[in-house]
Amino acid sequence: MENAPGRFAAFDVETPNYKNDRMSAIGVTIIEDGYIADEFYSLVNPECAFDSFNVRLTGITPRMAAGAPPFPEIWEAIRPYMESGVLLAHNATFDMGVLAKCLRDYGIEWRRTAEFACTCRMGRRCYPELGNHRLDTLCAYTGIELDHHNAGSDSLACAKLLLDYTGRGLDARDFISRYDLLEMRTLGRRP
Repeated sequence: MENAPGRFAAFDVETPNYKNDRMSAIGVTIIEDGYIADEFYSLVNPECAFDSFNVRLTGITPRMAAGAPPFPEIWEAIRPYMESGVLLAHNATFDMGVLAKCLRDYGIEWRRTAEFACTCRMGRRCYPELGNHRLDTLCAYTGIELDHHNAGSDSLACAKLLLDYTGRGLDARDFISRYDLLEMRTLGRRP
């Protein structure tokens, strides 16, 4: 996969409420050398209230999440994945922001910045003819199976979109930016 060198950690989070500062689920899919190398999925106990909108959207209820590990325990499991390559998400600044808020609110020190790329931005370049570039739209257009708003399915779909894009000649290096996890903002393209 010459247009996407190295390793990517595609991830997707579901949130329990409008604050978007906690996770109710996370999925991580590792892409290495043009192949899906590993996958991780877990519900997360957000230790906060759920909004009915989020429950309808994700299907994750407070009862389902109550027995799941809280973010600090999940972080121990996913940290090796998240450190293993460039982070990748669809509408990535949303997922990066939720990750940053969870790290901050639980007092977990990780790193100041992280490299990331967004499959929505890549999709706009690769498929400009589409009316929108939502994950479900891109998956339907490219024939990628999707159980939308399931974090495991969404992260796998994100990984498969990267493979589709690079297979069409898109150079993933052109889309790598840095995210300031403390300030919770995009810093721009990597130098």
